[in-house]
Amino acid sequence: MKKSMLLLIIIAGIYSPAGAQKIKGSDTMLPLSQRAAEIFMKVNPSLTVTVTGGGSGVGIAALIEGTTDLAQSSREIKFDEKKKLREKGETLREVIVAHDALAVIVHPANPVSELTREQMEGIFTGRVKNWKEVGGEDLKIIPYARETSSGTHEFFKESILRDKSYVNGIMSMPATGAIMQSVAQTRGAIGYVGLAYLNATVKALRVSYDGGKSHVAPSIAAAKRGEYPIVRPLYYYYVERSADRVKLFIDYLLSTTGQEMVTAVGFVPVD
Repeated sequence: MKKSMLLLIIIAGIYSPAGAQKIKGSDTMLPLSQRAAEIFMKVNPSLTVTVTGGGSGVGIAALIEGTTDLAQSSREIKFDEKKKLREKGETLREVIVAHDALAVIVHPANPVSELTREQMEGIFTGRVKNWKEVGGEDLKIIPYARETSSGTHEFFKESILRDKSYVNGIMSMPATGAIMQSVAQTRGAIGYVGLAYLNATVKALRVSYDGGKSHVAPSIAAAKRGEYPIVRPLYYYYVERSADRVKLFIDYLLSTTGQEMVTAVGFVPVD
């Protein structure tokens, strides 16, 4: 029996139609949610699952407003967001469905292949302005970041910049795809994207969090071994009254079959 057919049979045993569902939020998680929704709807053609991005903050805001069933987020929900849900009488539920290795990317023609955390901090805070300062050619550095509603924006600021501010006037992009396109088309560019978005149009850098003693390239294997340092959990948030509605979808993602799909899409499975 073909593996794809076996996959559908396994999922068919898990799922039953439960009405239309909406998933909204993190751009990083779009490939994962879209693939899961695609399989879900093949098994249940009467069920509609709508997946949209916009950023983690947008998804959580939609959850608070009651306009989405699941908020997908690449950051942990904030205290004030939890408070808003409590004030509405809602009980929050959180589940980690995967992990993501965040890749730092440059134009393929850029001769720089590795950077330390300190060098990346210098670039994105504006202290380092030319590639020759980090072993590259005499070329202005053009950093690209996600916009402030993005969980990836906040995670990068926390992990790489140690909560220092991004350089004034940084190019803030509304979606991960926009960063990929901009870096691929701009020789002096640098940006960051989730591992699942990597392709041959950009070059992923090896990074070091030990002052340059060792540099590691982003990969699922390196993240699972604990060698790649820029890894974060990926969340689904929902409210208790929607638990029955979303349970089957989440159960699939956390199943052995679902976690195999997580890896196939380009994310790191949960332990």
